[in-house]
Amino acid sequence: MNIKSKLINNELTIGSWITIAHPAIAEIMAKAGFDWLTVDLEHSVITIREAEELIRVINLHNIPSLVRLTENDASQIKQVMDAGANGIVVPMVNYKADAEKAVAAVYYPPKGKRGVGLARAQGYGATFNNYRDWLDNEAVIIVQIEHIEAVNNLEEILAVEGIDGYIIGPYDLSASMGMPGKLEHPDVIEAIEKIKTIGTAMNKPGGLHVVEPNTEQLRQSIEKGFKFLAYSLDIRMLDVSCRHGLVRVSGDI
Repeated sequence: MNIKSKLINNELTIGSWITIAHPAIAEIMAKAGFDWLTVDLEHSVITIREAEELIRVINLHNIPSLVRLTENDASQIKQVMDAGANGIVVPMVNYKADAEKAVAAVYYPPKGKRGVGLARAQGYGATFNNYRDWLDNEAVIIVQIEHIEAVNNLEEILAVEGIDGYIIGPYDLSASMGMPGKLEHPDVIEAIEKIKTIGTAMNKPGGLHVVEPNTEQLRQSIEKGFKFLAYSLDIRMLDVSCRHGLVRVSGDI
């Protein structure tokens, strides 16, 4: 369950994204064999209360739980970490100061500035000392690189102590370059390659979100050397499976 060591060793991990709040979704996906699962608060209607339930289900299946935040907000970071998340995925980290802010919100003093409270993560107070040690050694912080400013400042961002890896947001990146959705544009491809080159040089694992459940695209991403890969998400897997089944049946009639 220790995703931190896999990131440090630059090992390949494949996870997925949860946007539907029902615990059964988390249970099904946790049993599927992913290395980690991310509860998405940025592009879903999942509440903090529902997020805690999803985190609990994921962790009970011995799978690391990450939470993609709505924004780089210290209060929300404190809530999801207290709920028992193994780490966070921070959107729109464009500057060194953004990365430093996220790290400070995850860790207790003197490493950070997070307020100390007793909740699920600390065993409701019974295992605070164990949690404090776990936090220092195993908490995970992934930054999303999804703006051209982040690309320009990437070395400073990844050099911040406490940043464990990165994930590229290609759609927002292309939009920040004035060409939203044009992922095959040479400038967008060049920017993504620059991210990967810098990440590799700094020994920081990173990857992409392969949004469609396309195993060939996933394989190609692995061959390109990405180590932290998100394979699709609940709603796309459900939608594609339904449509594929109906197309196959229609073709047989």
